[in-house]
Amino acid sequence: MRQKKDGPFLNRRALLAGTAAGAAFPLARGSAIGEENAAIDPRSKFPVMLNVNSQTFHLNVDSRTTLLDVLREHIGLTGTKKGCDHGQCGACTVHANGKTVLSCLTLALAAQGKDIKTIEGLVGANDRLHPVQEAFIRHDAFQCGYCTPGQIMSAVACIDTGAADERASIREFMSGNLCRCAAYPNIVDAIADARQRRES
Repeated sequence: MRQKKDGPFLNRRALLAGTAAGAAFPLARGSAIGEENAAIDPRSKFPVMLNVNSQTFHLNVDSRTTLLDVLREHIGLTGTKKGCDHGQCGACTVHANGKTVLSCLTLALAAQGKDIKTIEGLVGANDRLHPVQEAFIRHDAFQCGYCTPGQIMSAVACIDTGAADERASIREFMSGNLCRCAAYPNIVDAIADARQRRES
């Protein structure tokens, strides 16, 4: 039904055409902006400089590469283990500026400028084992050994942060490190022993 001549005349076809044109305008504008600011392909290689075990490594890696994969696949430090790859088992634990981090959840790009230490970096002069490593051997705190590097890295942090004063606090601190062989009592014994020997 037509409206009066003095009012605007708008039929269904004109309404649809006008709506379509109005919707297309921001899309066309967004497309032009998108061409100017094209998203960076995450598969592109980026330069990364990492300080690992007091050595500097210059690498070119995919921006999505985790610290764990850089350590194992690019640097060759395979002591850090890939367990669940979801941050749930603790096998990939390393230190970043003295604090424990899960390397499977840490991007290599985010680790730049930090002092990264892996299980290989705990060895002292003349290849002497770290006191915590020695304690793990004395107390048979491992069976298959797959989780051991992450356990030891967490254990060192447990002692360094003062969380190893009591067995309950040791268990709480170490709760993020899973041992499928269930050597938990021996692990707690090893940490308590290492703390006691360091203080004496």
